[in-house]
Amino acid sequence: MSVKNSSPAPSPSEISPPAPAPALPPNPTYENPIQSPPDGGIEAWLQVFGAFLVFWNIWGLPMSFGAFQSFYVLQYLPNYSSSSISWIGTLQGALLIMLGVVSGPLYDLGYYHILLYAGSFLTVFGMMMLSISTQYYQVFLSQGVCVGVGCGLLYVPTMSLVGGSFKHRRAIAMSLMTSGTPLGGIIYTIIFSRLISQVGFPWTVRTIGFVSLATFAIALPALLARPAKVSGRARSLFDPTVFTDVPFLTFAGAQFFIFLGYMVPLFYIPTYAQIALKEDKSLALYLLIGCQAASLFGRLFAALPAHHFGVMLTWIICCGASSILCFIWIATNTLSGFIVFSVLYGFFGGALIALPPSIFPMLCPDPGTLGSRMGLSWTTSALSLLIGSPVAGAIIDLQTVNFLGVQAWSGATEMVGMALLLPLWVMLSRSQGRVFI
Repeated sequence: MSVKNSSPAPSPSEISPPAPAPALPPNPTYENPIQSPPDGGIEAWLQVFGAFLVFWNIWGLPMSFGAFQSFYVLQYLPNYSSSSISWIGTLQGALLIMLGVVSGPLYDLGYYHILLYAGSFLTVFGMMMLSISTQYYQVFLSQGVCVGVGCGLLYVPTMSLVGGSFKHRRAIAMSLMTSGTPLGGIIYTIIFSRLISQVGFPWTVRTIGFVSLATFAIALPALLARPAKVSGRARSLFDPTVFTDVPFLTFAGAQFFIFLGYMVPLFYIPTYAQIALKEDKSLALYLLIGCQAASLFGRLFAALPAHHFGVMLTWIICCGASSILCFIWIATNTLSGFIVFSVLYGFFGGALIALPPSIFPMLCPDPGTLGSRMGLSWTTSALSLLIGSPVAGAIIDLQTVNFLGVQAWSGATEMVGMALLLPLWVMLSRSQGRVFI
């Protein structure tokens, strides 16, 4: 005898749906589709153009400081030593890189448009205030601090923006972007040297300020053509995982040693031409301009082998060539030989700034920390930039016209940087599964 169940059968609407499948973990490389590099497009190339104009200013102004240095020492601020005045340009360049430790994480948090407006304003405002400065502290605050802070707010975020918009064409994009650096330095140096005797210091500086304003006005719409990607979640301003990331630490160490020596020849090319070769100041200045012009072509040319044979191989070759040229400089005692050295050093040395940003996205397992990690890495470069030239200046002997210490210092530090690039290449090759990185 069967026993019937007294409970009525459940209706279809009362049947509970099956439990949802557990959520899959996020992709280890990109957290959402918007973070995947689009690898080009009209908006991305517009950003490259805008970044080119930004680099025209933020690196062009510090690279033209040599013209300001001689004018300050000889005419404008004759009561202050050359060392005291050089701190204006040194601080400007150091702040440009060092502030990346703050501006990088702010970029990750989605504040690029604010950084862009603030950095552009402070850079132009600093130059305009410089035009009415007559005391050392005024020049120091306007040109060293204000312009340096403005440039520092733009440097790392702009690199991160362009680097995050490309994958296979990243080396080409970065080389085009950084080619604005020597071009800006050349233009601002020529403006200063041509106008200073005709219209005086105030209007010469204002002219440079107006050129900066015009280039920023063109750059802003191009850079904001596509919104910068945002991580989508709160992040701290500091990423503690970098201290256990061996490839990242190797990259930072290589950058530190390379920048210890890279800028030194650029600082002392005019001095060597005047003291060791007995050339006039005008020719010495044009030697520096020639070096900057060669740097422009070097950055553009480096993009081709980097695109076809990998950034790391091209970077190592250019770093090794720059180091060897510094040692060859020791035996260079004629004007023709020094012209060749200046041009070749500018050509190969230009790649040392253009190529590293192309590698950096590979050192970020989470693209949302690209800005903060880049800021931390470039802070080490800022430290070496701050101490590299003063150390070289301390070992130079102008009384006996002995530049051996400067030449050996530049060559040795860049050689150490190249030695660190070799294990970095091996580590990246293993992680990426290919030789040409």
